[in-house]
Amino acid sequence: MNNENLLRARSNIVFIIALLVGFGLVMWVEKHSVAPPGQDAAVLAQGRNWGPGNVPRTITYSQGIPALPEPRPLDAREREWAQVAWKYFDNNTHPETGLVNSVDKYEAATMWDTASYLLALISAARLELIPMKEFDARMAKALAALGRLPLFDAALPNKSYSTATLSMVDYANKPTPNGIGWSAIDISRLLVPLNIIAWSYPAHGESARRVIARWNMQRLTHEGALFGVHVVNAGEFQHLQEGRLGYEQYAAKAASLVGLDVAEALDYRAQLDYADVYGIQLPHDRRDARATGGHNYVVSEPYVLDGLEFGWDRVSREFAWRVYRAQEERYRRTGTLTAVTEDHIDRAPYFVYNTVYSNGKAWNTLTEKGEDASKLRSLSVKAAFGWHALYRSDYTAKLVGAAAKLFDPERGWYAGMYEEGGAPNKAITANTNAVVLESLAFIASGRLVNYRQEEKP
Repeated sequence: MNNENLLRARSNIVFIIALLVGFGLVMWVEKHSVAPPGQDAAVLAQGRNWGPGNVPRTITYSQGIPALPEPRPLDAREREWAQVAWKYFDNNTHPETGLVNSVDKYEAATMWDTASYLLALISAARLELIPMKEFDARMAKALAALGRLPLFDAALPNKSYSTATLSMVDYANKPTPNGIGWSAIDISRLLVPLNIIAWSYPAHGESARRVIARWNMQRLTHEGALFGVHVVNAGEFQHLQEGRLGYEQYAAKAASLVGLDVAEALDYRAQLDYADVYGIQLPHDRRDARATGGHNYVVSEPYVLDGLEFGWDRVSREFAWRVYRAQEERYRRTGTLTAVTEDHIDRAPYFVYNTVYSNGKAWNTLTEKGEDASKLRSLSVKAAFGWHALYRSDYTAKLVGAAAKLFDPERGWYAGMYEEGGAPNKAITANTNAVVLESLAFIASGRLVNYRQEEKP
């Protein structure tokens, strides 16, 4: 930044520093040593930081993990891929509210979906897919909508909203005047683009501040853990701890950007266990669904997002490598291209978790109710693009090569391709298209958080 730019920016500096306890990045320095012995994957949550036989949870670090690649300009084909992804957001933005549908033509969105839109918008601007005039108009309208959302219990955003009217709705998009609760994980993800906006786009910083100033952020946490709210009956709701290994730490990093105490949620070792998957000690959450009701899915997405947005810390870099390597190893042993995560699908039950490991079983595919859905296992487009942006290996090139045909040029990227039969999974969603854009923006300019407009690759 030259002197003229510094002078122009000076009026924003005090505001940015003050913005909601700083909105700054937190540095996570993790100190771990020695590998764990083989441990029972079915161990239930029995205290924190301790394994069987009162052995402290420890992490060993792999040699030879590739460094994050340096930014480079996109080639012509990659730019076409980015334009396909942006087509989704062009098609699904509501002019009345400025918000975007979670699924093609489905007029509702969660806070996670809305975060995906804002990150897609930031990525599109970085890639110069849209002019800054359009970026500013879209961002201003979206932030204005977020600033007038009705809040659950007058405290925090509801789990879902109509993108056409901004009214609170349930997951079936039916109006619910009192709401259905809030998700700490989803709200935390929204803090990622709001942080980027505050630091990199000061013209919109005040609007971002006003959005968060309405929220009672302290209600997201309890004793250092993330807590959401679930409505049980009319007028009654429960506070529930949210997050399992991977998603819990990713969301906690985002929540820490606004100064929340998330020390327990940030602790990778607190509920850590390992399962042997093709000789790889795969990290997973030791809290088992049979005891807690919450499934301990190991999927690609939290590690991909952590890499694309934060650039990984020491532990997430290690865990991401193991999660990725298990999928590559499955391809080597079976010949099946593997890039798994949770995804919408184009048939009932319409959403499944394609996992590397969950509930004591490798390569488990489950519905949201925990029912077997192995016939619907698929290669995920967003996982393929994300892993390729972060590693750019021969294997990730194969993944992207397989994913490259899975789109409608007028509607956006499909969610993936079914393993059984090889048919496209033609669900078209904000999340898939946003992660494609984030991945391509990462290739061009590096991690999304703490980016400066003046930086060039």
